[in-house]
Amino acid sequence: MVPGLNAMHGSTGEAFRFFNNGSNHARYDEGEFPPSKLITEHLPPQDRKLHTSPPLRTSCAFCPPLKAIPLASYYKLHRIPPVDDMASPGENGVASIDLPTQETPPDPEPKEKVPENGIHNKVLEQVVRTPGRQPSPQPTHLSVPGPSSSQHRILPEEGPGYVAPKFEGKELQMDQVMDQIEEKGFIPAEFVESETNWFYNELGIDDMYFQTETVEAIVNHILSLYAGKVAAYARDDKRLEIRLDKEAVDHAVYIDTSRPGVSVLGGPRYEQRIDEKYINGSTSKNSYRVETFRSGSHLPGEKDQQLRCYFVYQCHFANPSPSPEETNLEVVGERRFLQKATKNTKAIYQEVMDNAVSRTGPVIEMFEIEGSREKRLVIAYRQGSAMGMFSALSDLYHYYGVTSSRKYIEQFSNGITIMSIYLRPMPQSTANAKHPPIEASIHQIMKEVSLLYCIPQNKFQAHFASGRMSLQETIYAHCVWVFVGHFLNRLGSEYASLASVLDPNNSVHAEMLSKIKRRLRTETFTSDYILEIINKYPDLIRSLYLAFANTHYVQTRGEQDDFIPTLSYLRLKVDKVLDDDELRSIITKNVANEHDEMVMTAFRVFNASVLKTNFYTPTKVALSFRLNPSFLPEVEYPQPLFGMFLVISSEFRGFHLRFRDIARGGIRIVKSRNREAYSINARSLFDENYNLANTQQRKNKDIPEGGSKGVILLDVQHQDKVRNAFEKYIDSIMDLLLPPTSPGIKDPIVDLHGQEEILFMGPDENTADLVNWATEHARKRGAPWWKSFFTGKSPKLGGIPHDSYGMTTLSVREFVKGIYRKLGLHEDSVRKLQTGGPDGDLGSNEILLGNEKYTAIVDGAGVLVDPKGLDRDELHRLAKKRVMISEYDISKLSSEGYRVLVEETNITLPSGEVINNGMIFRNTFHLRGEKQFDVFVPCGGRPESIDLSTVHKIIVDGKSTIPYIVEGANLFITQDAKLRLEKAGCILYKDASANKGGVTSSSLEVLASLSFDDKGFLENMCVHDDGTVPSFYQNYVAEVQETIKRNAALEFEAIWQEHQQTGIARSTLSDTLSIAITKLDEELQNTDLWKNEGLKRSVLQDALPALLLEKIGLDTIIDRVPPNYLRGVFGSYLASRFVYEHGPNPSQFAFFDFMSKRMARLNQSHAGLPVRLNGA
Repeated sequence: MVPGLNAMHGSTGEAFRFFNNGSNHARYDEGEFPPSKLITEHLPPQDRKLHTSPPLRTSCAFCPPLKAIPLASYYKLHRIPPVDDMASPGENGVASIDLPTQETPPDPEPKEKVPENGIHNKVLEQVVRTPGRQPSPQPTHLSVPGPSSSQHRILPEEGPGYVAPKFEGKELQMDQVMDQIEEKGFIPAEFVESETNWFYNELGIDDMYFQTETVEAIVNHILSLYAGKVAAYARDDKRLEIRLDKEAVDHAVYIDTSRPGVSVLGGPRYEQRIDEKYINGSTSKNSYRVETFRSGSHLPGEKDQQLRCYFVYQCHFANPSPSPEETNLEVVGERRFLQKATKNTKAIYQEVMDNAVSRTGPVIEMFEIEGSREKRLVIAYRQGSAMGMFSALSDLYHYYGVTSSRKYIEQFSNGITIMSIYLRPMPQSTANAKHPPIEASIHQIMKEVSLLYCIPQNKFQAHFASGRMSLQETIYAHCVWVFVGHFLNRLGSEYASLASVLDPNNSVHAEMLSKIKRRLRTETFTSDYILEIINKYPDLIRSLYLAFANTHYVQTRGEQDDFIPTLSYLRLKVDKVLDDDELRSIITKNVANEHDEMVMTAFRVFNASVLKTNFYTPTKVALSFRLNPSFLPEVEYPQPLFGMFLVISSEFRGFHLRFRDIARGGIRIVKSRNREAYSINARSLFDENYNLANTQQRKNKDIPEGGSKGVILLDVQHQDKVRNAFEKYIDSIMDLLLPPTSPGIKDPIVDLHGQEEILFMGPDENTADLVNWATEHARKRGAPWWKSFFTGKSPKLGGIPHDSYGMTTLSVREFVKGIYRKLGLHEDSVRKLQTGGPDGDLGSNEILLGNEKYTAIVDGAGVLVDPKGLDRDELHRLAKKRVMISEYDISKLSSEGYRVLVEETNITLPSGEVINNGMIFRNTFHLRGEKQFDVFVPCGGRPESIDLSTVHKIIVDGKSTIPYIVEGANLFITQDAKLRLEKAGCILYKDASANKGGVTSSSLEVLASLSFDDKGFLENMCVHDDGTVPSFYQNYVAEVQETIKRNAALEFEAIWQEHQQTGIARSTLSDTLSIAITKLDEELQNTDLWKNEGLKRSVLQDALPALLLEKIGLDTIIDRVPPNYLRGVFGSYLASRFVYEHGPNPSQFAFFDFMSKRMARLNQSHAGLPVRLNGA
């Protein structure tokens, strides 16, 4: 306790007087206080000048009425210790540790002046700037200083902002209530009138309640309150506790005793119950509004106890189905709200609503109440985007010594929730000098709301609610808990020994290691065990967090920073910021065992790995961290990553991994059927992401982008939040790609990476319909690369849809036709099996582009078979409609044909075989081993549908029953099964080679986006609103298709030729070829060949699409496209052409010969001689 600080928390006239100047902004008056009472008396001498902030011109600046003080002084002044009745460190099983303090001797000759506690936060000028980053509008609204002003910033009313319609029958109802109470006889007759009058007139309950409730219900409520008073006399401590709840179909009432400014960890936890039952699941079709207030008077005999009443009402909207973009309150408002809200409240909500509809994140506004220290905090966000927010807000403002007099939650039929909270200082009887005045803390509360929005209920919430740890400390711990769960090394030395024996470049060995790793990681460290360990060391967490904050928090205005940084810093006893060696030492000294040390050491790894984060950005929708992936053990992840993003929110966790600076790959969302499936998905999340990105890296061998992938895992309780999670994931990553330009909304971040980063993304599982939003959002945020950010977008945004133009199928078809060509087969006589039916992208286009004799198709609906050939016209009809085989006209089947749907049972086939279960028959049909197919093209189906345990079913007498397989679907056959099939005589081309058409199309789409300016892009690459397709777009698509076929044909010939020469399995050669190309590509990009201007221009002239060169010109393309991207074009083109021509293991003189030919061509062109265009 700091002496003399109680003056801050007295009445307005006695301790902290404010007056309204011409700008209607409360300002501090030095003359009102004797020097001995000033808060600054407890600061060092250099910090004792008061700061009279400039007039507030718009809502809520981050400008406390005191001088903004350096962090070290602020720690000393405001650290919040545990509340009086909370267990001290060392009790209740919570570890207590001794930490070094500021008395630790400083270095004898420090290089620069460092505050005595070691804190040396980055001032704005010291932040590493990323070159070339562009400005960004913001996804979240937080009211900040600015030139405009609003009539609502200081509210002229001191009432609740609501006026309930008068209940005309109130007096009659009150008489009926008293009559029934007397009849029941529980309350003495002489007390009936006083108890009823107290309930009706002194608790502040408005007429809406009395109009809604029945007489019987009101009688029960009054009797329950009276019973609580009586029960208090039976308690030893004589404390009055009243807990009353009633839940009906369309409304609920909760009444509880409440001590202002204190979060009760036990008890009924009504706010959590309201969150879970009424608020979290709100939709425009079914939602509830909430009114809650604190009684104006104290309970009898209780100086610090009041009643807190909650009233919940089901919403009835004036218009239940408006447009999501509708903002007019009269259209989207709830009837009770429209009836009760005052004109001024509606004006406030209208302004907030206009902002909320146009933003991704929350809108946070503060309004001062005229003639009062009370503040009205208004928060708006999209329904379902912040689960548990209502109850978590109470913990937040209680932490700051603030209490609420009344709170309202309003739902609107356009999907927006608005909360309005009236905050005031704690009463003098319960106030504590440890808390700053509300005039300062309200701004910190506003900033923390944005953090709370990201994770309303973190895993360490109890530490925060009790006051033992700050919000930022607990959310930091929550994020590291997620990190530890994914990266704690738990494979042991046995795995390392096995990995050293096996060949990581051998596909079978790599797959076996992956399965062993997955099995080992299910043991030892579960997420609950990790959580249990972290919970034991809150003091260690503080020290680790302080080191993290010291690196990443930016004082935007140096020593005059106008923002109180974080209550995580507010320590009366100042902890020294420890370096990594000191952190290692205190962890070793204070942990109980080896497991605890491993977990707590992972905090240090996390701190050392974070290159930039949006943790301290004032407004955000999820927490994102750009990590240096060098901490990953090479034995587990032999191919090093270039970049890693970790994103954490209440609804999901996700990664984005890439193997090169310039990389491209899809974003997928993973769902879980149940809690067990979620646990499995969570354990394998990073490894799955890594393997997918690695596969993409091999598949991207023909294009300038390396491989990347993003995976979002939905929390088990948020499986319906696909869109929500995707939007938060994208927006929070953009926080780290775009520089902030709005002080107080997006502050500068510490960028230890120090280089501009551009990500290229595309659609994947569960995200295909979300990419248009991502493109538009990047455009709204001012990203200069918005055009190229996502592929797979609508043609109106310049996208080239793979399914419409058969991009992936074109590549697959080149491999299928290559086999026919080499073996002299006639396509129309080849019997074909296909999984993935006419409803899918790959399956439908394979049907439309192929001319084989289809004898069987398997899709989601079932199995369709005809040994004499399915009707081609009927298949084309289904493919054009994109429907499943359940719509096939079975009258077109021959006498030997049949269809079995998944829901059917006990079906007899023409052969007499009885199918007991259609689902099982569908799932195993491709494994029947019947010799009725010549070629199998998987175009859909689950990964590992054929593995080592099932492949024997399609191998009879040592020979594969299917002679030719081209794997269109990703990972349909495991690598070891592929090798077994090839050994049995099957000609097989794997997915990484066959289905690369989609990535080629996406790459050329990105290239066009980067090459055009905005105007040219809209004119030439975007289909117009009336459906008109620009001629350039049509021609460019045709050139993309030809490029796909050319690249596929080159790879087919290279693998075929290499197999003929060496006998190595084609599925192995596919990987070998990919590795050779990507390795040479990386080497070429880092040689001086790129610096040879003539060679560079010559290669780009050959590699870039002719249409782009003709339309834009090489010089303009070089000016517009990022150098790293062009370097990738240069390297990938030379590498792929060389390897396709000379194979993956060329002689040592082959590349010299290859480049000599190209240089000779270059010299001929300079001399004006004819140039041969074939060859290099």
